[in-house]
Amino acid sequence: MLPRAGAMDAFIRFTNQTQGRDRLFRATQYTCMLLRYLLEPKAGKEKVVMKLKKLESSVSTGRKWFRLGNVVHAVQSTEQSIHATDPVPRLCLTLANLNRVVYFICDTILWVRSVGLTMSINKEKWQTWATRHYYYFLLLSLVRDLYEISLQMGRLAHDRAMREKSSQNPFGYSLADEETEWLQSFLLLLFRSLKQHPPLLLDTVKNLCDILIPLDQMGIYRSNPGIIGLGGLVSSVAGIITVAYPQMKLKIL
Repeated sequence: MLPRAGAMDAFIRFTNQTQGRDRLFRATQYTCMLLRYLLEPKAGKEKVVMKLKKLESSVSTGRKWFRLGNVVHAVQSTEQSIHATDPVPRLCLTLANLNRVVYFICDTILWVRSVGLTMSINKEKWQTWATRHYYYFLLLSLVRDLYEISLQMGRLAHDRAMREKSSQNPFGYSLADEETEWLQSFLLLLFRSLKQHPPLLLDTVKNLCDILIPLDQMGIYRSNPGIIGLGGLVSSVAGIITVAYPQMKLKIL
């Protein structure tokens, strides 16, 4: 009974947060997109597809309300990233968050246009700017993730080299062995690095899935709605985890 009550309390705390509600709406939006893509080729599913399309549109519109205050949050994130000790994450995160600020400003202007407060706004121009700065934000965030992964892999490789040196293996490895096994060693190091640092894994997966959206919108890499829907759903689940469990969010050191 207590674990159930604890889970319910955690769910209530999660839904009480604006970011938590936005993640749930986002997961619903991309689930609808994925289901719509899967059902469209099937006969007799036209009504279901139309309902999913309407729900997806309604949820997307509702999410804009949750994002109205995100400009302030993005500015605060920029101020925090300036104080990072490592210069590479400091540069990447500061530039990323500045692009995020511009993205939310563009998003707010688009919201003003969508609710009809003014019709003089060029929707296509502001949408292009929003997509471009969202892409820059994700790209810089991924650079930071790759840098963190390289650091973790370097530490693991150094520890393994020290262990092998201390074991004093008389046989060692030939050059041919090294050439054939480097890929296996690289993948093993990558797997162990991400396994030992779940926040880094979640952040990398989330940014990789999210970047498919602006890549498609900008025409850099075209994807179908099924791939975008699946990527958006996976990213949303990763975001839900980081909101529900703050210790799973990648920290700024």
